[in-house]
Amino acid sequence: MERNLFQTPFDITPLPHSEGQGEESVHSFTLLSLNRLVRTAIEQTLDGEYWLEAELSEARLASNGHFYVEFVQKDDSGRALVAKARGVAWARTYNMIAPLFERATGERLRAGLKVRVLVGVEFHELYGYSLTILSIDPSYTLGDMAARRREILQRLEADGILHDNQQLPLPTLLQRIAVVSSASAAGYGDFCDQLQNNDYGLHFHVQLFPAVMQGANVEESVLAALAAICDEADRWDCVVIIRGGGATSDLSDFDTYTLAAAITQMPLPVIVGIGHERDETVLDYVAHTRVKTPTAAAAFLVDYQAQQLVRLEELNRRIFQSTSQRLQRARARLDQLTTTLPRTFVLITERQRHRMDLLQQRQRSALHRQLERERHRHELLRQRLETLAPERQLRRGYSLTLIDGHLLRSAQDLRPGTHITTRLADGQVKSVVK
Repeated sequence: MERNLFQTPFDITPLPHSEGQGEESVHSFTLLSLNRLVRTAIEQTLDGEYWLEAELSEARLASNGHFYVEFVQKDDSGRALVAKARGVAWARTYNMIAPLFERATGERLRAGLKVRVLVGVEFHELYGYSLTILSIDPSYTLGDMAARRREILQRLEADGILHDNQQLPLPTLLQRIAVVSSASAAGYGDFCDQLQNNDYGLHFHVQLFPAVMQGANVEESVLAALAAICDEADRWDCVVIIRGGGATSDLSDFDTYTLAAAITQMPLPVIVGIGHERDETVLDYVAHTRVKTPTAAAAFLVDYQAQQLVRLEELNRRIFQSTSQRLQRARARLDQLTTTLPRTFVLITERQRHRMDLLQQRQRSALHRQLERERHRHELLRQRLETLAPERQLRRGYSLTLIDGHLLRSAQDLRPGTHITTRLADGQVKSVVK
């Protein structure tokens, strides 16, 4: 049968009515009485245990071993709170569920995680409403962590930058290494030691760009180190981000979109070696090369350089062999030239002399033809000038009219009283314009 919180089958004695109030007036209670009413209603109405899915907005381990949390639920936008409740795991329960949860997820119970916990609903007259944690389901948190990583990777892919760093070619030599790590980390020391004491006698130039590798400042610190490397990118062949042993729960600090996007946009190949063999972060999916540990990162660099050394030795052998063959062919060719050169020189000399004779004949013929053309052209010009001479035009019956010694070209230049001179073949006539 469905239970109704407003149908209370228990006896709560109200305070006496105030004067002037009718029988149907609302009863008055003391705070203790009302809280007891609420507690009894909850105990008689609700089941003893519920599976709760919520986010931890606060998480605090007290000195007495009790673990106090605040559960919250947000709206679909993920910004506004729609529900909130206090919770506690008593020390005995916490000591059982905390190791179980961390072994399964690699995370400690902390603020920001989404959890699925078995809770009992309680209401205390003095402390109010709270939830007592009885058990926990690590698989739910694992699913949420995986979903968060998937969301970041999908966003990077939607932005078109997910595989940008992976598409950069590795340089032929990986000797100048920019390292992002903590200066005091054992992993960084192991990394440097393995590079310096490699079996091939290879030389590496390593510079540390220090960063905080655990805690609240991981993202900001690593981003600053990457920015410093970008400012002098031409000095380095690759970037190595390493973090050695420690609490795997700290690895969630690397699961951020901003940090992953910065790595995809690095102008240098990025090699990531963070955590232990089984650990995994978003950075593993966006880096050029993913290795499991700092020592594995050093081993990768040593192996890569060793492979390049083998290729270099093979190239050196092939160059030596090719050079020897070329020298042999050159010697044979030289011997042949030594034999044939004198005769070839005579033939070339005769051929060149014959060509010179032909060129001289062609030049003389061309010069003669050019002189003839110029002489003919000069004669035509002389004849044309004679034809156009003024005296010859006058003899043909034409005349020339002059004003002040200048040739009259238009009747508009004439004015009454103007003196003009007309030249004819046998004399000239002076006139006045009227």
